[in-house]
Amino acid sequence: MYKRYGKRTLDLLVAVFLFLLFSPIFVLIWVLLFWNNKGSVFYFQNRPGLNGEIFRIIKFKTMNDIFDLDGNPLSDTLRITKMGRFIRKTSFDELPQLMNVIRGEMSMVGPRPLLVEYLPLYSQKQGLRHRVKPGITGWAQINGRNAISWAKKFDLDVWYVENVGFILDLKILLLTFGNVISGKGVSQQGHVTVGKFTGRENSN
Repeated sequence: MYKRYGKRTLDLLVAVFLFLLFSPIFVLIWVLLFWNNKGSVFYFQNRPGLNGEIFRIIKFKTMNDIFDLDGNPLSDTLRITKMGRFIRKTSFDELPQLMNVIRGEMSMVGPRPLLVEYLPLYSQKQGLRHRVKPGITGWAQINGRNAISWAKKFDLDVWYVENVGFILDLKILLLTFGNVISGKGVSQQGHVTVGKFTGRENSN
């Protein structure tokens, strides 16, 4: 019952409440990024959602569009701005995803939506993560976030899919706020973002 009806109700209640609560911060970040990024505020990217269906995720833009001589983007470490680093550390870059939740493309809690290019790399078990809507936060996020291995992250995602429930979602939401405040697990050691999944990390 919760998975079919209650989860969507919780999503709408929490997403609308947080959107209203953080609207002053949302506007402030919008203004600062508009000035800092010369008008480019949001970052849009296709991501796989429920059952692998593609949708466009929305984030605040925290990196510059800087390329090498061959037209390839430079490393994340070189492209991330000072303001972007702060926004990532506080997780404010995720605020626009509340609109994805309100539109029904995402849930407040679920496996994080990863890159479309990863779809053919998942093992059969790892692919189970798409049996629920992707989330702004999830079981993997409160158990290491970007500081854990891909294999561990996928194991946690699948465990969540098999154990979805109201109490679990509430627990994840509450623990997420603690992790955001402390900045726990924002990145892997020596990186500003998590390294790419190549499929070689599979152990299933």
